[in-house]
Amino acid sequence: MRAPDKTVSRARQLRRRMSLPEVVLWQALRKGRLAGLRFRRQHPFGPYILDFYCAATRLAVEVDGLVHDTQSASNHDARRDAWLAQQGVTVLRVRAGDVLQDERLEELLRGIETAAAVAPPPAPSGCHLPRGAGEEPTGGRS
Repeated sequence: MRAPDKTVSRARQLRRRMSLPEVVLWQALRKGRLAGLRFRRQHPFGPYILDFYCAATRLAVEVDGLVHDTQSASNHDARRDAWLAQQGVTVLRVRAGDVLQDERLEELLRGIETAAAVAPPPAPSGCHLPRGAGEEPTGGRS
């Protein structure tokens, strides 16, 4: 799905400034290291930027830090996840703290592999952007 130019530009910035949990997870996912699955990092999708995205399985993996524990962030995440589900994308949310613990990371990677195996088929063509949806232009990291 084509993303607005502003979203593409923001994704490029986020790739250069990934958080430590994102870097750790990226090292485990990149270059097909997890079951041969190819993930993209900070991938623009419509008006949103997905932390990690596997196009073959339409699976998005989101690393949630403490900011996601607020009510407003939780509401935003729910709207975002619902829109992505309408586009045929499954969203798997993982806690940033869990990524940084070796024993939890292994469990998370198994969970990602399992989620990819049961991911839905490709979305129908003609997907549309939601009204008023999108990431915050300057802040709003996930």
